[in-house]
Amino acid sequence: MRPAVGFDLDMTLIDSRPGIHAAYLALTARTGVFVDADLAITRLGPPLRAELAEWFPAEDVEEAVTTYRALYPDYAITPSVPTPGAVAALAAVRELGLRVIVVTSKLGRLAHLHLDHLGMVADGVAGDLFAEGKAAALTEHGVRWYVGDHVADMVAARTAGVPGIGVATGPCSAGELSAAGAAHVLPDLTGFPALLRQIAVGY
Repeated sequence: MRPAVGFDLDMTLIDSRPGIHAAYLALTARTGVFVDADLAITRLGPPLRAELAEWFPAEDVEEAVTTYRALYPDYAITPSVPTPGAVAALAAVRELGLRVIVVTSKLGRLAHLHLDHLGMVADGVAGDLFAEGKAAALTEHGVRWYVGDHVADMVAARTAGVPGIGVATGPCSAGELSAAGAAHVLPDLTGFPALLRQIAVGY
């Protein structure tokens, strides 16, 4: 199995804030329960249930998750865009003969919708995973480096025993990513191809 580079999805490869904002507004309209979409999109990364638990009574969270995920394809896919440098980053991985693996807290089928809409090709997608829970997927898919915007992504990389590469395009600062154990921190993915060429020597 050829070595792989793993990527988180939301705020790493795609800026999903516009789409998720629209999906939360639709959820409010459907359920009558107010979700502050402006606030929610500032803290993307943790599982959906964690965010919805902030707005719905505990006994209603699972139903809210189901409703949100049903609304998601119609509201969240089209408005989302690649993050700066994302397309070139994936191309750089392939130019080096490596595979692209997306490991995300988003459901796999929803992640596929985003990737297909944006023409981003992954060799594998593992969804519904967060923090330490991502580590098994990283190992299974032969990921040698994991790229993410959240401190939990650095936890995932550390748990899997691979270098974490932080990108400060999400809710976590460069300092927070470094403190969480990132081997490298970039402001966004535009500098990733050069970094990958440097660190992938010998693979």
